[in-house]
Amino acid sequence: MQFTTPLKHNSVKIMLLGSGELGKEVAIEAQRLGIEVIAVDRYPNAPAHLVANESYVIDMKDKSQVLETILRVKPTYILPEIEAINIEALFEAEALGFTVIPNAEAVNKTMNRKNIRKFAAEELGLKTSGYRFVKTLDELKEAAEHIGFPCVIKPVMSSSGHGQSVARTYEDIENSFEIAKEARGDASELIIEEFIDFDYEITLLTARNEKETVFCEPIGHIQKDGDYIFSWQPMEMSETAKKRAQEIAKKITDGLGGRGIFGVELFIKGDEVYFSEVSPRPHDTGMVTMITQSQSEFALHVRAVLGLPLGFRFYGGGASAAYKAKSESFNPVFDIEEECFAEDSYIRIFGKPESHKGRRMAVVLTFGEAQEALKRAKTLIEKIKDRDYRETVEEKAAQEENEESNIFRKIANILLGK
Repeated sequence: MQFTTPLKHNSVKIMLLGSGELGKEVAIEAQRLGIEVIAVDRYPNAPAHLVANESYVIDMKDKSQVLETILRVKPTYILPEIEAINIEALFEAEALGFTVIPNAEAVNKTMNRKNIRKFAAEELGLKTSGYRFVKTLDELKEAAEHIGFPCVIKPVMSSSGHGQSVARTYEDIENSFEIAKEARGDASELIIEEFIDFDYEITLLTARNEKETVFCEPIGHIQKDGDYIFSWQPMEMSETAKKRAQEIAKKITDGLGGRGIFGVELFIKGDEVYFSEVSPRPHDTGMVTMITQSQSEFALHVRAVLGLPLGFRFYGGGASAAYKAKSESFNPVFDIEEECFAEDSYIRIFGKPESHKGRRMAVVLTFGEAQEALKRAKTLIEKIKDRDYRETVEEKAAQEENEESNIFRKIANILLGK
C-alpha cells in the first residue's frame, strides 16, 4: 500500500463523525501513518478537534449538514464514531461512492437496539436474553409481566447506557419508563429484556479487514447506570466460554461485514455465552489496550480500515479507570497527585472544553496482573480532583474579558499597520 502526506492533493483522508476521546486516539494513530484527519462534531474544540488537521462543527443529525461536509472534504474513509448521526446521509454518501466504515448498513443496524437484536437473534440465531419491544407504558407493563422480574429496560436508541434501568418489581416499571423516556430522543420504542443472572460480562474486541479476523484478549468491566467506570484485561474465563465468545463475535461481525474494529458485548454464565450488543467502532472499555497491547484498539481500527495486517502482541494484564467530573466547569482544571505518574501507569486527559457532573474527562491506565492492576487503578483514580463550579464561573468571566482584550489589541495593530 502507498502512504501519503497530509494536506496534499493526493492525501489519504479519514473523516471522523464524532470527535470524543475515542476519536482522538484514532486520529493520533491515523496521523502516525501520514493520514490526513478531519474531525467533525456537534461542539467546538472536541478532543479529536485538538489533534486533527481540520475540524468542523455541525448538527450531526442534520442530513444536509453531514452530506455537505462530506462533499466538501471528499474523505477516503468515513468513520462514524458515535451513534447520533443521520443515517440517511451515510447511505447517500455510500451511494455516491464514499467508503463508510464498516458500512452504512452495519451502522444502521448497530445504532438501534431493535435492529441489532432482531438481526442477531432472528437472522443469525445467536443466543440472547428474552426480549420484547414496546412503545407505551401499558405495553411495558404487559411485557414486564410476560418477561418476569427483574428485567432490564432500555431505549432502542441511546449511547453509553443512558436511559437504562433495572425494574426489580412491578412498582418500578413507571420509574423505568420515565428514565428511558428522557434518554430515548427520537426513538419511540423501548426494549425490555430478560435479566440474565450472568457471572460476568465482557467486551471482545474483534478486528476484521475482509482478509482476516483477530480477537483481543477478553476485557472485563464494571458499569454504573449502563456506563463503564472500570475495565481490565484479560478477563479470566474458561477456554470453552472463550471459544464460544469468539465464535459469536465472528458470526456477528461477518454478518455486519466491512472493515474496522467491533466492540462485541457478551454475558457469560458458566460456559454459556449470550450476545448483548455490538459497536462498529472502538469501545470505551477497550481504552485498557493502550497499555496492554503492541497495537491498541485504535491502532487496530486504523490498520483494519486500511486493509493492513492485524497481528499484534499482548504484553500482559492491565486495567483502566474512568475519571468522571464531580462538578461543572467552563474551564476544567484537575489536581493530580504525582502517584498517578508511576512507571506502571499512564493518565490520559481528554481535553474536553467543559465538564459537568458525571462527564468522562480522563482515564487512568495501569499495567500488571489484571486484578492487581484493577486495584491499583481504583486507588489512582481517587488521586484526581477537579475544581468546583463557582470558581470556574469566575474563571470563565476572566477568560472572556481576556479574549475580548486580545481581539481589540489585534484590531488596533492592524489599523496601526503593525
